Amino acid sequence: MLALLRLMVFGFLFLSVIYVALSLYSRSVRSAKLRQQWEDDGRPGERDAFVAAGLKEYDGSVRRKLILLVYIVPIAVMSTIIYLTNFN
Repeated sequence: MLALLRLMVFGFLFLSVIYVALSLYSRSVRSAKLRQQWEDDGRPGERDAFVAAGLKEYDGSVRRKLILLVYIVPIAVMSTIIYLTNFN
């Protein structure tokens, strides 16, 4: 039982590190795309305000929520493997 608890704690910490890294990477890619879009659109208004508005819109997007699958998929796969190994 202690081994399972240790696996869960370290697994959660590992998945949290992956989640933070993936989230920061995705946000930086979106920011770069917004800067490029600002350049392509002929520089309408101030760049920082344009990027901030785009990132605020990104915060509510589905893509950002899909990053939460970093937690769900490994736990579901591991649970399935444990179930099939022990009860099948």
